[in-house]
Amino acid sequence: MPWSLTVGHVYGTAVRIHVTFLLFLVWIWAAYYRQGGSGAAWEGVAFVALLFLCVLLHEFGHILAARRYGVKTPEVTLWPFGGIARLERIPEKPSEELVVAIAGPLVNVVIAAVLLLFLGGHVGMEHIENIENPQVSLVAKLAAANIFLVVFNLIPAFPMDGGRVLRALLAMTMGHAQATQTAASIGQALAIGLGFLGIFGNPMLIVIAIFVFLAASGEAGSVQMKQAAQGLLVQDAMITQFETLGPQASVGDAAEALIRTTQKEFPVVDGAGHLRGVLTRDAMIHALQKSGPAASVIEAMQGEVPTVPVRSPLDAALRLLTEKRAPVVGVLDAAGRLVGLLSPENVGEMMMLRAARPDARFGPWARRSTPGPTGPGIGS
Repeated sequence: MPWSLTVGHVYGTAVRIHVTFLLFLVWIWAAYYRQGGSGAAWEGVAFVALLFLCVLLHEFGHILAARRYGVKTPEVTLWPFGGIARLERIPEKPSEELVVAIAGPLVNVVIAAVLLLFLGGHVGMEHIENIENPQVSLVAKLAAANIFLVVFNLIPAFPMDGGRVLRALLAMTMGHAQATQTAASIGQALAIGLGFLGIFGNPMLIVIAIFVFLAASGEAGSVQMKQAAQGLLVQDAMITQFETLGPQASVGDAAEALIRTTQKEFPVVDGAGHLRGVLTRDAMIHALQKSGPAASVIEAMQGEVPTVPVRSPLDAALRLLTEKRAPVVGVLDAAGRLVGLLSPENVGEMMMLRAARPDARFGPWARRSTPGPTGPGIGS
């Protein structure tokens, strides 16, 4: 994750803090300092730090529940608006997804119960409403905040846990894709309602509404892509007409290719046709600004690019795109030579074509049997 700092590893999961979270702590310190001086400022920072420790424990509730079903979590990142655990995949069985989704809020229930027991049950909404008041007990505010986290996370809308709980329950009586679409539609309706309330009340609700609406749309689109990929091979969706760069090419050569083509990613291929890496448009521009057009593409390219055989299942390749956060997946023939590229854009285009003509077969293998890049490449 760009602009994030790794602070440790817990059970094989990297714990990261985004730099905006550190800036958020500075803002909290300043806000509390104006109200009550340095003592209040440090108490405010301590409260936020403890609150996000509860958020981190919430995420590890998801992580440990997912690990029970063989799903690994490479990293969890703390942002000013909460934590995000990146699971390798979502459990496919509805019952498993239900357990993973509910595990996080249950952690906050336990934390709130322990704090309430310590306080003797004296916590109310006034502790949430006066959360910036230095006079309110830190423990009481922390208990109230955990109760709020439980309620907020169980809103039945993506990306909150409640949206995943709703999908898991719906998937027990209908298909996964249909359950996702239904849950996403409910989430979008709630987002519109929040936005409407925000117009006449708290403007922050409008920001939350936009976030929820876009997240619901993204979740539905992701599942639709996965469903469209079922039963297809990589060769049905890959790009076969593309320009390559040789290991001796310069960034200036790549810039010329960028201008005369519509490509955004250029594979770097050696004389034997083996993939060495991929030079993206952003990396190219950065290299031009930093080192000039004479810089080597080898120095600017992304070297770790996932590859798959040409007859691999398309859904497996899409998982690689997501898990590795790669710009493309290289497609190799039996001899290990690059014969195609797979990107989210061309998969999306294939989905649109299939939606327009469900009975037709699209892709290069509907027209010919031997794919391959065009042209000898640059600098080979």
